[in-house]
Amino acid sequence: MSSPALSFAFFLLLISSSTLLVASMDCNKGDREALLKIKEGLGNPPQLSTWIPATNCCAWDNLYCDDTGRVYNVYIYNADVTAALPVAFGDLSALQSLSLQDMPGLTGPIPRSFAKLSQLYLLSISNTSITGPVPDFLTSTNLSALTLPSNKLSGPIPPALSRLPYLRYVDLSHNMLSGPIPQGLLHGEYQFLILSNNRLTGAIPSSYGKGDVNTIDLGHNRLTGYPSFLFDRTRPTVKLDLSWNELAFDITKAALPWHLEYLDLSHNRIRGGVPKSLKDLYKLLVLNLTYNELCGEIPTGRAMAYHGAECYLHNKCLCGTPLPPCRH
Repeated sequence: MSSPALSFAFFLLLISSSTLLVASMDCNKGDREALLKIKEGLGNPPQLSTWIPATNCCAWDNLYCDDTGRVYNVYIYNADVTAALPVAFGDLSALQSLSLQDMPGLTGPIPRSFAKLSQLYLLSISNTSITGPVPDFLTSTNLSALTLPSNKLSGPIPPALSRLPYLRYVDLSHNMLSGPIPQGLLHGEYQFLILSNNRLTGAIPSSYGKGDVNTIDLGHNRLTGYPSFLFDRTRPTVKLDLSWNELAFDITKAALPWHLEYLDLSHNRIRGGVPKSLKDLYKLLVLNLTYNELCGEIPTGRAMAYHGAECYLHNKCLCGTPLPPCRH
């Protein structure tokens, strides 16, 4: 056998040995007690049939332990429950990833105990999977998704979640959450804020105009004000979706981020003209400025050629290519 083949075989052996070692190591007593409370709180769904007292919880289905026997990932999908989101999740102090997806009947509010999850990297309360490319940091063994179901969770987003020092991916979309967006939910590099399809109100906090924010998706809420801090050429934002809100501001001189690939500002009360900064966004694949109060001649040249008439429909008085000519 060649040297590369031997190395690869040895690598596989190490992975297998490590997996068996973790599975054979008894889990933390406190974690096991918390997991059993979670199972009971969810009504003992069939998906958790291996969660049996007095057994090694690192060998149970629907979770992973690290090499010290601490539970860092819990995932439960397609479980039919009628229960509130268990408070006991907050007792899994080493938790980095929690996925509860497609669970009709799971209700809210988000427990305050979630603020104790000091190791959490990603929090997603949604009935949909993350779309698009998976971020590199989510493919790491210790960093997977925290996903919870939708349309039943209600109440405010707990402001105490802002104190979680490693939280950088927040997806609370497709729920019935209300109230304002708390300041400073995101930390660290490569940040994502996905709060679409809720009942959130008020202005977008200025803290999301700072840091390495890749995605801001706040569509289908009741947000107001002018988030001028999001319109900065130097920002690393790739996706910005503020559609279906109550935003009312003049966008004419907005300096849109260079790296934008997705921009949806439709179904608001945005006025002024189409910003000339669009001409420099060669990476922009999706543009939607429809159903606003924009007026005037659409800029032409450079990257503007990539956007058709469907991007500008249902505005006040836009004209010029790709729409009909302006009347001077």
